[in-house]
Amino acid sequence: MSVFDDLRKLHSAEDFFEALGVEYDPAVVRVARLHILRRMGEYLAKNDFDGATDEEARAACKETLTKAYEDFVASSPIAERVFKVHKDAVKPKAEPAKPFVPLTTLTGGAG
Repeated sequence: MSVFDDLRKLHSAEDFFEALGVEYDPAVVRVARLHILRRMGEYLAKNDFDGATDEEARAACKETLTKAYEDFVASSPIAERVFKVHKDAVKPKAEPAKPFVPLTTLTGGAG
C-alpha cells in the first residue's frame, strides 16, 4: 500500500499531520484546515511521482504539508486566497462597455 492510499483513508487535517509526522499548532489548523490541505494538494500537483519510492513520496508529502502549514502560520486564509471565492473577491471587475454614440447623432445627420 502506498502513502497516497494511506492518505486517502484519513478523515481530518489533524490525521494528515499525525500520519506524516508534522508538528502543528491546533489553533492554526482549527482556523485554516481546509486551506492547508488545499494548498498541500496544489504543491503536490506540481510534483511527478512516477518512479518514486514510497519513502520518497512520503517525504515529499511531509515536505508539502509542512510548507502549506507554514504558509498559514505566517499569513491567513483570506490573504492566501486558496479557494475561488476568495480569489474572486479581489478580482478586478470588468469595466462596463462605454456606450457608442455615432457622430451623425450629434451633428443631426449632416456630415
